[in-house]
Amino acid sequence: MSKKYPITISSWTLGDQCKFEERVIAAKEAGFEGIGLRAETYVDALNEGLFDEDIMEILKKHDMKVTEVEYIVQWADDNRTYEQKYKEQMCFHMCELFGVNHINCGLMEDYTVEHTAQKLKELCQRAGKYTIGVEPMPYSGIPNMKKGWDVVKMADCENAKLILDTWHWVRANQPIDLEVIKDIPADKIVSVQINDVWDRAYAEAILRDESMHDRLAPGTGIGSTAPFLKMIKEKGIEPKAVGVEVISDAILATGVKEAAKHNFENAKKVINEVWPELLDA
Repeated sequence: MSKKYPITISSWTLGDQCKFEERVIAAKEAGFEGIGLRAETYVDALNEGLFDEDIMEILKKHDMKVTEVEYIVQWADDNRTYEQKYKEQMCFHMCELFGVNHINCGLMEDYTVEHTAQKLKELCQRAGKYTIGVEPMPYSGIPNMKKGWDVVKMADCENAKLILDTWHWVRANQPIDLEVIKDIPADKIVSVQINDVWDRAYAEAILRDESMHDRLAPGTGIGSTAPFLKMIKEKGIEPKAVGVEVISDAILATGVKEAAKHNFENAKKVINEVWPELLDA
């Protein structure tokens, strides 16, 4: 039986240098119920010589599922490259193949709420039955929950929702407080990603470097993860996946299996403390 809230190891947590089966085995042995895949890591699997049937067989062999698909970008640009258009179609294919209903999306370019909402509406129309999860990131064109919700609300699409990430939340200087999301319906948040942060942020000009290289496992930084999960629980959010997204050069340097184990063990501690039902649901 599928878990209601599968604890997922997000794609970047295990980097982009391991083979597909190595990724699956590391996740399974650590205790995760699902893995996340980016379009790039799916293509890497194909470049190993695997076909979709092989990928599905490996997942079945190790009793593992793909529960998170990402990452559509540049969707608000009027002149998107064919590479980006194809990547979007690849994400739709991955959802169909793996039975995942939502796609994580970000937007680095800064446009008005009106323009961004219109482009989100067009993306949602192309996505059809799949949900588009917009992820606010402090160094992006959607830097915080306020603009994220303004865009999603104005787009007015049933399949336009938001993704909450601990690191992005804290680094956007938002208090971990229900007040920040009081106007957002719980069912408009499709999934969450957890991690932790250092007590001191990188300089603003290189903040993205911290995000892509120096995150911390849940509960091992300033202690953001527990109150973040508590807030989500109290809001009544039912995430389609709980992604453990810890992008860390230092942790990954210990090896794929050790990185998976370290992140799961620390995530489990925090989840047991705040929301143990996530592990049993």
